Amino acid sequence: MQNSEKFRIAYYSHPSHAAFLDAAGADPALELVRIAPDLPEPAAIALLASCPGYYVRAARDELPRALHLSGDLIAKLPRLLAAVSYGAGYDPIDAAACDAAGILVVNQAGGNAEAVAEHAVGMMLALLKRMPAANDALRRGAMNRREDYLGRELYGRTVGIVGLGHTGGRVARILGAAFDCKILAVDPYLDAATCRARGAEKVEMAELLAASDVVSVHCPLSPETRGMFDAGAFAAMRPGAIFVTAARGGIHDEAALHHALGQGRLAGAGLDVWRTEPPAAAHPLLELPNVIATPHTAGVTAESRERVARMAAAAWSDIAAGRLPPRIVNPAAIERYLVRRAAVGA
Repeated sequence: MQNSEKFRIAYYSHPSHAAFLDAAGADPALELVRIAPDLPEPAAIALLASCPGYYVRAARDELPRALHLSGDLIAKLPRLLAAVSYGAGYDPIDAAACDAAGILVVNQAGGNAEAVAEHAVGMMLALLKRMPAANDALRRGAMNRREDYLGRELYGRTVGIVGLGHTGGRVARILGAAFDCKILAVDPYLDAATCRARGAEKVEMAELLAASDVVSVHCPLSPETRGMFDAGAFAAMRPGAIFVTAARGGIHDEAALHHALGQGRLAGAGLDVWRTEPPAAAHPLLELPNVIATPHTAGVTAESRERVARMAAAAWSDIAAGRLPPRIVNPAAIERYLVRRAAVGA
């Protein structure tokens, strides 16, 4: 690829917001290449192989498995230099395989933090006030005494946050400022001083689970976090606690959570993410009156979608111009990436 050529970016079906097309289209150095959903798999991969850039959908079940950026697909894409995720998550991208291949992986961390944080706090409030059960009773004509739906206040409670990054940090600020909550945090990548600066006390997981009235999950899905909330973790939570997650499906064990809720160990759960998205209508968790369920829509607001789309377009402009973009997920790949860029004359 010579400097006079446009930097070709492939994407599947459609971007998350039209702002990406506007912003990227305004950069004369970029060329957008759409992979149509009805394109046969071999043709889709061939088209992708012609591009040094891949704009990758963040939700794993919205992208055909053949187009997940796995080691197998990478082997078919010798020209690929960079993969930019639609959002903060990057589940369909094998970052370790990209490291080995010298492919930059970039996400849009922070772009939807406000939306997701508001969603999580809203779930906490609704669950503590028992809104799902009361709403269900009204709709079924089964409402009797109001006292049967006695709720609890969020104010002054202890909230444990797993992952104190952009979103978890925003949740901590909202809860501390508006509800005077005590915030405990588990985040292996932050020291105690940084956690304090974000309004939280750094603790170990055992203490967080035992002491928290609400546990809210905001960490990425990784080999370290996959299955983190299993039967043992739910058993270790304070009796009557609330579990909320707007992180990624696969971090919590859905069957174990269903058991903990069914046995009355936990008072409720707010679930925005699922192992399979959307979950089947007959999913056991959807049958429980103390569960609030949303289909991975915490970050789906007009504001956040436009914001992350523009962030992604700006990242691609940086890459096309030879600059390192912000939010590189795999910095270990940078040296090899720069060597590969120089080799192709980019």
